[in-house]
Amino acid sequence: MSKNKYLLPFALVTSLFFLWGIANSLNGVLISHFQLALDLKRWQAGLVDSAFYFGYFVFAIPAGLFMNRFGFKKGIILGLLLYGLGAALFYPAAEVRVYGFFLFALFTIASGLAFLETAANPYVSILGEPEGAAQRINFSQSFNGLSIIFGPLLGSLLIFTNNKHNAADLAAMPLDQAEAIRIAEAQTVQGPYLALAGVVVFVALLFWLTKMPEPVQSGNEGKRGWDGIFKHRHLVLAILAQFCYVGAQSAIFGYLIDIKTTLAPNDHFFLVEALKPFFEWMAGSGEELTPQRWAGFHLTFSFILFMVGRFTGTWLMTFFAPQRLLTWFSIGAVSLFLIAMATSGLTAVVVLLFTSFFMSLMFPTIFALGTKNLGEQVKLGSSLIIMSIVGGAVIPPL
Repeated sequence: MSKNKYLLPFALVTSLFFLWGIANSLNGVLISHFQLALDLKRWQAGLVDSAFYFGYFVFAIPAGLFMNRFGFKKGIILGLLLYGLGAALFYPAAEVRVYGFFLFALFTIASGLAFLETAANPYVSILGEPEGAAQRINFSQSFNGLSIIFGPLLGSLLIFTNNKHNAADLAAMPLDQAEAIRIAEAQTVQGPYLALAGVVVFVALLFWLTKMPEPVQSGNEGKRGWDGIFKHRHLVLAILAQFCYVGAQSAIFGYLIDIKTTLAPNDHFFLVEALKPFFEWMAGSGEELTPQRWAGFHLTFSFILFMVGRFTGTWLMTFFAPQRLLTWFSIGAVSLFLIAMATSGLTAVVVLLFTSFFMSLMFPTIFALGTKNLGEQVKLGSSLIIMSIVGGAVIPPL
């Protein structure tokens, strides 16, 4: 099969990495936003991540089984439709302001993403020579890094308002006045998520109209279904590694806005502060930016570092083995975590921002190394690694 025949499918599948990055990166905004809009404690708002990543856990293996029978294309279309449905559910959830409804909508989005990630990650890894699998998946995941820059930026501008009241302010107000503010805050999620649902359904239509090849990974001859799949040591280790990594990433990304507004509400990293005119222009207002919006912009800067790390890692794989780079980047991330724990204020915040650069390489590289040479079992192996994303539901509450 010629490379040209793979070009359009590769481009379409790479667009999926962008789409699920948007959904993932908005969670940190929601955790902060729901505390005021729905009158939640921080730990309650943190259930946003738990509901989201539990969707991956529940639907990853069904996604693998579905695609094992019906192929990548149908699995991707089903995943996009579930994603679009979950995003559309934000509208009625905001009308009734029931937190459980929002969590169900997030669970539905993540159920769709379980299909997309189970399909897209192995698909790009097997569209070409096996030795280039880790580099291809890191390249496609770079667009995921690009999209997560826009998530908190759009969230800061479209979901966060100019309201400067906090929970204590609302508690001191007359009940009807406080309730009116909470209603207005809750409804700001409706427009962005309806727009996201429309984009996702449009992409599903593109996939339906496009002929998608169904490549098969070489290696592991004669093995099908679940036959001996857990005997692959590299797959088992990848499942464990991905569980730990996604849990760590979710804890940092999900609480970074809260960390910034708690440790350094009025002190800003100079590189972020230099972008203040751009942020004010994007906000369409000459009013002073609130601490919450400043925190959202710091999260955006962290995601810029994440994207830079993805492209840097893809380039470095031209010269170094993926497993070696993964080791170096892991040491870098852990070192910064330890520094953040030993410091406070803006210093701790800035150190946490830069962990994103080193975390960037981990998910796609772990995935590529874990699914290598699985042959016809690659879809099931992929679903097991995607299922381990449940670490994002387990570790942040701990």
